[in-house]
Amino acid sequence: MESQMIRPGYLTAHQTARQLGISLDGVRQLVRRGQLRRSGGTPRQAWYAVPDIAALQAKRQAREAA
Repeated sequence: MESQMIRPGYLTAHQTARQLGISLDGVRQLVRRGQLRRSGGTPRQAWYAVPDIAALQAKRQAREAA
């Protein structure tokens, strides 16, 4: 459900999950644990900042490489 117009520099929860290779529930868990922060949207359709997602992705890749 990505019918809402989204500002440049932000991704929806679906796009974030796809980018990180996890499920929507995985995105919710990251938010609950404080590893990812909502950056806008509506209560039902959150937006996440691309730099936050990129930083999380780099951190996860560094952990896998170690």
